[in-house]
Amino acid sequence: MAHLLQRADGARSALILIANGTEEMEFVITYDTLVRGGISCKSALVNDVPDSIPTPSPVAKCSRGVKIIADHDLADIEDPTLFDALIIPGGAKGAETLSQNKKVQNLIRTYLENDKVVGMICAGSLAALRASLPRSKITSHPSVKAELESAFEYSEDPVVVSGKLVTRHKGENEETLESSVHSGDAIDTNTGKL
Repeated sequence: MAHLLQRADGARSALILIANGTEEMEFVITYDTLVRGGISCKSALVNDVPDSIPTPSPVAKCSRGVKIIADHDLADIEDPTLFDALIIPGGAKGAETLSQNKKVQNLIRTYLENDKVVGMICAGSLAALRASLPRSKITSHPSVKAELESAFEYSEDPVVVSGKLVTRHKGENEETLESSVHSGDAIDTNTGKL
């Protein structure tokens, strides 16, 4: 993925979305791995309550009950398109919230239209369908495969890169994820950096 995030000034950044029901490991390990790779990350909560109800703090209760405080509420970020990558983790309830959110759907399309990376992990790939992305190769958690098969060229590969859309079959443990980030495909072979 490193070559997908290259910028002339060398700085790279990612916006990682989170919602109630997001899979903890898919959020935290992705955030951690990107930061360790030199990519500046910010997180944004996507609320599963109507916009008219104010949120006292951007806290997500994840799929196993862990509470994570996001850096921002997505509604409060003035221009969420300033990042180089948009990451959408899975977790059944979280993926449903993220994929149904109109602002998230628009962000996905805007990122891809502007040649920016969009990463979708596990059930987070459902957002590709809800954002009405054009037919392309994709993978996901098996629980959402049936919903994606008719609209996309579905693959059982663990990671699928289709232009700037990167999808991962299912969340992995930290060792497996770090191995994939530090593999030849994820490291710029000229500089050795992510």
